Amino acid sequence: MSAADMLVVDGVSKVFAGEAGFVGKLLGRSGVGTRAVDEVSLTIRRGEMFGLVGESGCGKSTLARMIAGLTPPTQGQIALTGVSGHKPRLQMIFQDPFSSLNGRWTVGRIVAEPIRVHGLREGKAVEARVHELLEHVGLSAADAYKYPQEFSGGQRQRISIARALAGEPDFLVLDEPTSALDVSVQAQILKLLDTLQSELHLTSLFITHNLSIVRLMTDRLAVMYLGRIVEEGPTEQLFRSPRHPYTRLLMDAAPDLDTEDRSLHPIPGDLPKPGTPMPGCRFANRCPRAADLCKAQEPAMTAGEGGERFRCHFPLD
Repeated sequence: MSAADMLVVDGVSKVFAGEAGFVGKLLGRSGVGTRAVDEVSLTIRRGEMFGLVGESGCGKSTLARMIAGLTPPTQGQIALTGVSGHKPRLQMIFQDPFSSLNGRWTVGRIVAEPIRVHGLREGKAVEARVHELLEHVGLSAADAYKYPQEFSGGQRQRISIARALAGEPDFLVLDEPTSALDVSVQAQILKLLDTLQSELHLTSLFITHNLSIVRLMTDRLAVMYLGRIVEEGPTEQLFRSPRHPYTRLLMDAAPDLDTEDRSLHPIPGDLPKPGTPMPGCRFANRCPRAADLCKAQEPAMTAGEGGERFRCHFPLD
């Protein structure tokens, strides 16, 4: 890990144990486990917003929960470093603002909790800090005495952001922070996150399935498929000239609002089950460039000339 690196994920996997059926249990057999994340390695540098994209079920949220310490990895290591010996603090903003806030607590108590847990303020200073944070995210100090159910979805996500900032984090995990919101509210939250990122010099992992958002918000990007990183590199470079066929197809599947053609181009084939490992490249059954080699041998991660990495026997030019 270099001084410029804040987070290093090294060979991390997560296997969820499967449950056998009725007959299997009688015979003492266990079910087939699901390998949700499979030997993922990535590095996030200080001050950058790193994006992670992929289809639903590819393992993005599981990886986020392992980085946040909410789910232990089955194997591999995750290292988060601070500055000048300072122990780094990590906070997470969850996808659903309706379930991630405790409805029995006032907003003030919710936002104050990280401050008290980390011992950042005492006495009246805690309340003053809560009021400051609420105003910082576009709410009012008076909102501290209300309950989450009195607010809209966008306002609840602002409360979630205030709670995350209350812990004075060095690293922020954003797990689909706008997917449960209306489009107009999404734009407000994204603008707020972008402002906070630059003002507070945060380091962030931004997880989403929305390619337009990830292109707008992130500096570097990793593409995930069936638990593995298949391509990684500077965001704009990956959008201009992706090397992995899955990345290209993923981008083509999103409608382009800048052209007259608004038709959808779904990725062909069916997504294999994570619990059923396949030999060779796991994208081979859906890839238009697949050859016999792809079905027999899994490609290694290869470094490109522009700082990108990709896992493909026959990369795009």
